[in-house]
Amino acid sequence: MANTNKEIGRIGQYRYYSPGSPSIFFEEFLPELRGNRGVQAYQEMANNDATVGAILYAIEMLMRQCEFHVEPASDSAKDKEAAEFVESCMDDMDRTWADTLSEILSFLTYGWSYHEIVYKRRVGRTSSPITNSKYTDGLIGWRKLPIRSQDTLYGWEYKDDTDELLGMTQMPPPNFGLITIPIEKALHFRTRSKKDNPEGRSILRTAYRAYYFKKRLEEIEGYGIERDLAGFPVLYAPPDLPIWDDDPEMKQTLAKAESIVSSIRRDAREGLVLPGGQEGWKLELITAGSRRQFDTNAIIDRYDKRIATSVLADFVMLGQQQVGSFALADSKTKIFALAIGTYLDCICEVFNNQGIPRLIDINGEHFKGITDYPKMQHGDIEDTDLAAFSSFVTQMVGAGVLQPDEALEDEVRRVGNLPERMPGTPAAGSPEAKAAQQEQQGGPQNAPGGPQSGDNGGGKEISEEDKKDAQEAQEAKKSLRNFLKGGKNGKRYP
Repeated sequence: MANTNKEIGRIGQYRYYSPGSPSIFFEEFLPELRGNRGVQAYQEMANNDATVGAILYAIEMLMRQCEFHVEPASDSAKDKEAAEFVESCMDDMDRTWADTLSEILSFLTYGWSYHEIVYKRRVGRTSSPITNSKYTDGLIGWRKLPIRSQDTLYGWEYKDDTDELLGMTQMPPPNFGLITIPIEKALHFRTRSKKDNPEGRSILRTAYRAYYFKKRLEEIEGYGIERDLAGFPVLYAPPDLPIWDDDPEMKQTLAKAESIVSSIRRDAREGLVLPGGQEGWKLELITAGSRRQFDTNAIIDRYDKRIATSVLADFVMLGQQQVGSFALADSKTKIFALAIGTYLDCICEVFNNQGIPRLIDINGEHFKGITDYPKMQHGDIEDTDLAAFSSFVTQMVGAGVLQPDEALEDEVRRVGNLPERMPGTPAAGSPEAKAAQQEQQGGPQNAPGGPQSGDNGGGKEISEEDKKDAQEAQEAKKSLRNFLKGGKNGKRYP
């Protein structure tokens, strides 16, 4: 009978390796997008193309402004302490959390990123980077999470005859020596896990074809503009000059003529001096009279749209063609924000599965007794529409679905970026809050002991003269309202 505890099959990863050497993946069917060639191709797209650069910049800025926090597994004191400890480690590294996140986000461009975990002992302010910390609790925290750059990848280490990833081997400059970082000492981010490929898949992969044709069309367009401005150069040799002969002198003459033709450019020193003036010196201005048959702008715009659409960021094109409504832009940005939120989930999952459990466990008995490991979570990408949110809350409270309690008020304050509620303050709309408000206004109307008719709220009778003044004030207000509305004579206030 087969051993049910043993894994029998394989994933089917298309990778090459020999015993004792790292694995190299061949899952990508385009050779120019494999390995280091693929890293260079995606780097060129990110740094050289305006549309790709704008999309990646928008993604990075949106994700960097998002807040990350750590939630305890329960309300117990030990779980809260563990969550606070992890958050303190995020703010106690050599590099800021924003810089660390910026490096992590490179997994979007290349499909993956690999970060070594470097620890330190937290013993307060010292001159040594392996102990320097804001805290003096003596615990082991994160010193830094440096990236192991994608262009230094030499191969992936796997356990023999299995699909179990053991680590990454790199060959970094300036020494170009082989270094292996085990997976237990690293954070491994990737966009997708098809066939458990450690190199993931770049979000720019489906945009590569559009970028490829766009790049070449722009180059051809540049050549065409230059030739349209300069004209198509043709140099006629004298009819009695055999420039096609194999004579060395004729070959030199032909090479000189070809050099003159290919060197004609429109710049500050353009011009050509030729013999042939029949009646002395002759000056001519030669122009190109041709017109191109294709609108290259429309073709390049088409590829720009495809690049943006491939990453759900086609909203960046709205308005550039003088089309697109606000409602359409709003729906497109929501889809884009949803995709960005998914990548933020990927980052949190890596920390929750790889980074945080190792950080808690490395501190031994200090966190013994916790219910579970704390979890990293991210905030919202987009700001909430306060008008729609307030209308929703009002309707739910009016229908009796929600009650104006402390939890609801805290959520409203969080969404509206309002100050936190003071401890001990009753929630707005609660019976306690209404009672406090009525007490500040002099007590509830018609309540026992409250102000009655002829009573000003302080137990003193209102004099007849005060009653008369109040009545005259009411009559004056009524007359003013009638005057503004037209009154008896039907006249309108302008």
